Amino acid sequence: MTKAPILPACAAALLAASAIAATATISFPAESAPAGCAPMKGLVLWPDNAADRPELASATSLEFSYCLPCDVAVGTNANGSVRYDWRKVDALLKKIASRKHQAVLRFRYAYPGERLDGVKGATAVPKFIKERADYRETYAANPGGDGPTHYPDWSCKALEDFTLDFYRAFAERYDSDRRLAFLQVGFGHWAEYHTFGTPLRPGVNFPTPDFQRRFFRQMSETMRMTPWMVSIDAAARKGGHSPAAALAAGGVRFGLFDDSFMCAEHEIASGDGDNERKWKAFGADHWRRSPHGGEISYYEDSDQHDFLGPGGIHGVTWAQAAAKYHMTFVVANDAPEGNYATRERFLKAQDECGYRLSVKSAKETALGLSVEVENTGVAPFFFPATLSHRGRRAEGTLKGILPGETRTFLVPGARSGAVLEVVSPKFLSGDRDAMPRSRRETFVSRRNRMFSS
Repeated sequence: MTKAPILPACAAALLAASAIAATATISFPAESAPAGCAPMKGLVLWPDNAADRPELASATSLEFSYCLPCDVAVGTNANGSVRYDWRKVDALLKKIASRKHQAVLRFRYAYPGERLDGVKGATAVPKFIKERADYRETYAANPGGDGPTHYPDWSCKALEDFTLDFYRAFAERYDSDRRLAFLQVGFGHWAEYHTFGTPLRPGVNFPTPDFQRRFFRQMSETMRMTPWMVSIDAAARKGGHSPAAALAAGGVRFGLFDDSFMCAEHEIASGDGDNERKWKAFGADHWRRSPHGGEISYYEDSDQHDFLGPGGIHGVTWAQAAAKYHMTFVVANDAPEGNYATRERFLKAQDECGYRLSVKSAKETALGLSVEVENTGVAPFFFPATLSHRGRRAEGTLKGILPGETRTFLVPGARSGAVLEVVSPKFLSGDRDAMPRSRRETFVSRRNRMFSS
């Protein structure tokens, strides 16, 4: 039977009819992404590029941004709990949503060479932690050639306590926020789980494995709707700087991101294969449970500029790499500086990664339309969603549908030729600025006087 892809409403196509099968049109809500895009997958721009290149912004559904804990944690209350001010995060999410995009956010402490409060490479640890007598940061002048870098003091228990409290507060406020698609977390340079150029010292300039276990378990308990991800550099190496791979093998679910995706040395077959080995450390089936994403390599300017070309880069095309690693999205912010970043190519690249839902068959029944939906993409669909017709929703979920898997939905009251809509509590709605019911202006820690001297 002819298959029809699930397309945005403006571009949805009718299924070819047969003598025994009904037909249906299936779409995403118009507010869920720009016309022609599927939500929560594809190539990703930073907010400034999305604003400056509207022709490409209309071919994307995600935007990436770093965020700073020190911008949010502004002090402590009289009882010692943290006082949070989320206005900068809210303004960022509002701006991204105004372009019918959703956010991929990453909070970081260390950013080599980046100026903060007039200091190059200063950490984004909140001021009230830095002012403690038992908090002492370390410093490297130019690690890896990336510039001056200050490191958080992970011997300070108050920093550990704050980090847990911060991400608990974030989950309380934003886990169900429609404007947030993915959250990336981690430690070290750029929160990418390494301190390249500086010896990694757990309990000094990097969290201990014990703290990381607490952190991972808390994240899995509090981030229930929004997928959270860590760098593939969290793969265990000599010295055991991270328990991430062991936790994944034990059932803790988190996604992975690769910030030098498709670099020259990425593959075992054609380079030193460091990236591929790190992916493999998390297991061959990791992608079936959790999303894979990342950023096209910046090791060479041509990596970002040329990866969309017909020959790809370093002997691998984007479609091949996306399929091999089951990628849902990648940041490609410098692609517009190359020769291939047309709107049409961006849309094609989006189709080559992530989920791709197709209607396999549609049949009328006494109760409604029975629809078989197949994922013909390279990755699962990671969000709660179902089919709906005129406000009446089918039972069952599309969440977790694997490539090649088919699921059947009975859409109540629908008949042949009906327009069916994919609906999800994580899609952007018409009221994009509405806050989730769980949001509170201030999150009060359960630990009383946690930061007292």
